[in-house]
Amino acid sequence: MKKLLATTLLLSGLLLSAFAPMARAETGGDDPAAVMEIDTIVKAFQAAIIARDRAALEAMFLPADNSWLTVASERIKLKPGQPRVRPSTYRQFAEFVGASKLPIEERFHNVRIHSNGSIGTVYFDFEFVEDGKVTNRGAESWHMVKTESGWKISSMVFSLG
Repeated sequence: MKKLLATTLLLSGLLLSAFAPMARAETGGDDPAAVMEIDTIVKAFQAAIIARDRAALEAMFLPADNSWLTVASERIKLKPGQPRVRPSTYRQFAEFVGASKLPIEERFHNVRIHSNGSIGTVYFDFEFVEDGKVTNRGAESWHMVKTESGWKISSMVFSLG
């Protein structure tokens, strides 16, 4: 009986140790408070687009040392010589949002946030809506950093089409 119990405990331990690394990988060591703080930024970003609030959008980015890239999907037919990857800036986007005469909105789906409390990532599918019509959809990814004044977007990459 003792031998059976020892064997059962050994097998249970081996099984648990086999699944433990998967559980750690799944949670990724996320800092739950940081994930919630970043989620607040995600929601504020969407609200700033709807409000066409250029200043609020600009305040969410690092003022320097950041990157903004648009990547056309393979489904998009480009003109000869037109690059698939185009750099831009958050300021150009904020200016577009602030100057829009039509209602605009960016809808986020399947939002995934990971953070260790100092840096974070946000990845989601999106639809950009102008005057009630979807004008673009794709995937978007942000890199986030925690600064002295809170979370800021340090880089953004999104796909067209």
